[in-house]
Amino acid sequence: MNARTKNCRHCHEPNLNPFLDLGVAPPSNSYLSQQDLGQDEITYPLIIEVCPKCWLVQTQDFASRETFFSKDYAYFSSFSASWLNHAKEYVGLMTDRFSLDQNSMIVEIAANDGYLLQYAKERNIPCCGVEPTTSTADAARKKGIDIVEEFFGKELGQLLKNQGRGADLTVANNVLAHVPDINDFVKGFTAILNPEGVATFEFPHLLEMLKHNQFDTVYHEHYSYLSLSAVQRIFKANGLTVFDVDTVPFHGGSLRVFAQRSDTGSHDILPSVVQLLSDEIAFGLHSQKPYAEFQMRAQKVSDDLVACLKKCQQEGLEVAAFGAAAKGNTVLNFAGINADLISVVADSNPAKQGKFMPGSHIPIVSLDAMLSSKPDRVVILPWNIKNEIKELLSPIRDWGGMFITAVPELKIEK
Repeated sequence: MNARTKNCRHCHEPNLNPFLDLGVAPPSNSYLSQQDLGQDEITYPLIIEVCPKCWLVQTQDFASRETFFSKDYAYFSSFSASWLNHAKEYVGLMTDRFSLDQNSMIVEIAANDGYLLQYAKERNIPCCGVEPTTSTADAARKKGIDIVEEFFGKELGQLLKNQGRGADLTVANNVLAHVPDINDFVKGFTAILNPEGVATFEFPHLLEMLKHNQFDTVYHEHYSYLSLSAVQRIFKANGLTVFDVDTVPFHGGSLRVFAQRSDTGSHDILPSVVQLLSDEIAFGLHSQKPYAEFQMRAQKVSDDLVACLKKCQQEGLEVAAFGAAAKGNTVLNFAGINADLISVVADSNPAKQGKFMPGSHIPIVSLDAMLSSKPDRVVILPWNIKNEIKELLSPIRDWGGMFITAVPELKIEK
């Protein structure tokens, strides 16, 4: 185990302010086999803090990135239809906006299972992906996508550039928050981008997390929780300039940030950047105010969910859950929920089926297996795609089943 990081991972300020303590938990994507159940799980404290100098929110470090992003990493992007549609639309938008063609190069960092680059291939745009986890890298290769199976940073970015894979567009979806050395990671984009190249980054927006009580987006694999102002500051220090920003609806409200090399980029900085920075200041992200009550709000979600599940138990109702994802593991472990209150968790990913949730040890089953037991209530753990899941699970309405979501507040609905 590594000693926790004591200084801000960007500006190295030593005096960070903790504001959310979720106790101890195993890594959220470390699913267990039947054989694992008889062994002690490795757990780490799950605490986040804010830097009073650069206002980067970050998780305390207790283990290396290889602990969380192992060769058998179980998160595959292609199991969400809405996310695939998002990726396909993104490729079309970027192709048109930046005039990408067969003479261009798209490089995706954290390419996962090829969920996005498959659409670049459909358009005959040269592309390659960087993906350090063997399980997802192999899935991408089966789609015919060139994958570099390493962690990304300045050294790899420069190597790829030297090999003739300089990028006209780099894509980094839901990875900027997952890197322990955020400065080196950003320098990698400065190194790999062609002079007029554009880098886009998507990540959950800290403002939305605080505003809507999304504490379940906190887990060990998320090293940082990002605002535009913090990202702009980090980029500037490492050779990139933000020139545009959009909001996207995923993960409870995310940002898509557009950046260019500070030394060669020619895009004007658009009003969207100024407006969003102003919104963050107005909300108080550069003060202690929005962080002060977050612990209490998270605790209320936990208490309300446990009370609801115990009431269901007393009434003889069977409760299952859907979505063996990191969000759910954070909630279950913080609340101390196990198989006594939720019988099974269904998931569409075959790689997770037959395993057990880390910490809670709730068995993971297929959708058909869960539906065959006709549960009275289904807890939707990935609330950010609630509507998609309710459609998938619509048969439970045939026997009067209902849905439960816990974040941002407890809801029971048909």
